[in-house]
Amino acid sequence: MRRLIHRPRRLRRSPALRNLVRETQLSVHDFVLPLFVNEKLDEPRPIASMQGVSQLPLKQIADEACRAHDLGLQAVLLFGIPEHKDEQASGAYSENGIIQKALRAIKAKCPDLVAITDVCLCEYMSHGHCGVTRMDGDHFHVLNDESVELLVKTALSHAAAGADMVAPSDMMDGRIRAIREALDLGGFDQTGIISYAAKFASAFYGPFREAAESPPQFGDRRSYQMDFANANEALREVALDIDEGADILMVKPALPYLNILWRVRERFGKPTAVYHVSGEYAMVKSAAEKGLLDERAAIFEIMTALKRAGADIIITYWARDLAQWVPE
Repeated sequence: MRRLIHRPRRLRRSPALRNLVRETQLSVHDFVLPLFVNEKLDEPRPIASMQGVSQLPLKQIADEACRAHDLGLQAVLLFGIPEHKDEQASGAYSENGIIQKALRAIKAKCPDLVAITDVCLCEYMSHGHCGVTRMDGDHFHVLNDESVELLVKTALSHAAAGADMVAPSDMMDGRIRAIREALDLGGFDQTGIISYAAKFASAFYGPFREAAESPPQFGDRRSYQMDFANANEALREVALDIDEGADILMVKPALPYLNILWRVRERFGKPTAVYHVSGEYAMVKSAAEKGLLDERAAIFEIMTALKRAGADIIITYWARDLAQWVPE
């Protein structure tokens, strides 16, 4: 007598059924759009290494931000390129700095859009490093405490100009506590902090340095960004930032650090962001341009992987596209 073999059934019989049982769903609210605003421009300047991304002039930044909001995006992340740079990054915390002017323009035109600002000094430093430096012969040192003082001034100036959240990306020690205390004392207790809590020294930042005009003029950033080999150190850094007052934690870059993202979200249970960075963007764009993969399919797979790994917020240069693709 023939025996029937009972096999578990996989629910993949139709698109509708697959969607019904899908464990991870993308939403337009998952995505944040980075925008570059350049004080020196009168017209948009395409970024050669980042197809489809441009630096924008101040006069267009509010319209671009509002268009993103009209698509359903809830937030933008602003990076500024000043007209002049110096060794004290004075453009970062000037009342009339490029980010401060951009914030006022955006909030006047699109007040409900969440405006997040990058708080770092590299775009404003003549040497391109994320802090104040001192040379000792052929070697340089980043001065942590002096750098934190300037980061605090920058965060306060952004909050005063209308930032809803500030995002310190420098990786200096103690900067989250110093910024939180200064914001609270300054009457900006409702201004949130997205901490680049686990930011690794990565080869995938190359195109961004062109976009932000911030390549280091000497040395590199490995002395203050994290070694990509270290996972437990990343968790210690995250724990410190939570203790210092971070509201949202960020892991950067994205795909090579899915394990870090997962561990951060599982261990700490706080809102967690991930930055799908310029090099990751450029790789997919280049492969798609050569016909090696389907761009849209690849992006859905990548973004689903990031959310599946624990990301509540995904910062991506595809945010505009995703805002239109996801509802479909």
